[in-house]
Amino acid sequence: MLYNNILETIGNTPLIKLNKIVEDIPGQVYAKVESFNPGLSAKDRIAHYIIEKAEASGQLRPGGTLIEATSGNTGYSLAMIAAIKGYRCILTVTSKISEEKKCGLKALGAEIVLCPKDVKPEDPRSYYEQAKRLTKEIPGAFYVNQNFNTQNMDAHFMTTGKEIWEQSQGKVTHYIASTGTGGTLCGAARYLKQQDPNTRIVAVDAYGSVLKKYYETGIYDQNEIKPYRIEGTGKNIIPGNIDFDIIDKYVKVMDKHAAHRARELARTEGILAGYSTGAVLQALFQIKDNLTEDDFVVLLVSDHGSRYLAKIYNDQWMEEQFPNKITNPAPVEHTI
Repeated sequence: MLYNNILETIGNTPLIKLNKIVEDIPGQVYAKVESFNPGLSAKDRIAHYIIEKAEASGQLRPGGTLIEATSGNTGYSLAMIAAIKGYRCILTVTSKISEEKKCGLKALGAEIVLCPKDVKPEDPRSYYEQAKRLTKEIPGAFYVNQNFNTQNMDAHFMTTGKEIWEQSQGKVTHYIASTGTGGTLCGAARYLKQQDPNTRIVAVDAYGSVLKKYYETGIYDQNEIKPYRIEGTGKNIIPGNIDFDIIDKYVKVMDKHAAHRARELARTEGILAGYSTGAVLQALFQIKDNLTEDDFVVLLVSDHGSRYLAKIYNDQWMEEQFPNKITNPAPVEHTI
């Protein structure tokens, strides 16, 4: 098949059955592998969708500047689009970003503003506030704002959710995805719930994030905020793309469990996936006692593991971060 440019290859990613790693999990488990997108992540979908909407509305004009606060994947997708369409691209990132992600962003011509990772969202130094400042200062700038621009969710409603439903032939019973901005989880979940309200939506959060407690209590508790290593999972804000009403359960996972699960996935299934995918897989193990042989579980594989070679796939880094051997990597949660 011939394509006019790389953007035409976004979407229609495969649904792949997992086998060895889920031998003890009831039912069938499939991975929606978003690393088959040209930018190696699910963020290609939202970046393309939001930019096209901004162009159509006149918010973004030729020669303009794309600005975003990003953990890396959305930035890569935006940089890829900017290279094709001729936009300047400035990305504010936290110091938690992997070296591979930084190198990839720069290779595509993006400019990077490195911001401290542990400051409060309203701090002028945070990557959110730096993105807002640059948008005000640069003529012709367009702030993508993936956390609060609900076109993020719309993109996954229009594509990811529809693909999962059609690829599973309507059999999907559980959809498990990491929550960062919330768009990938909730956009697809909204579509799946419209097709079958009984579809169970499981959101994955990190220890050190505020999301699970907010979901359970409606309280934004800054005391929940602590440093953690997972990229693309969890938040210290409440994004506008999380529809808490369609989530059936929130599961928190630990950094070390997520890292080891990602490595296990590579060794057993040949799928080299990112840190947040390890978190999603760990969440599956934590709810396995709630599953039955009739269930059809879809896990969202957000991005490719090549962006984490210096971290979770580096033995030295793993030993430095998690020196104690894990004897029980799968604490089980019994309610859903």
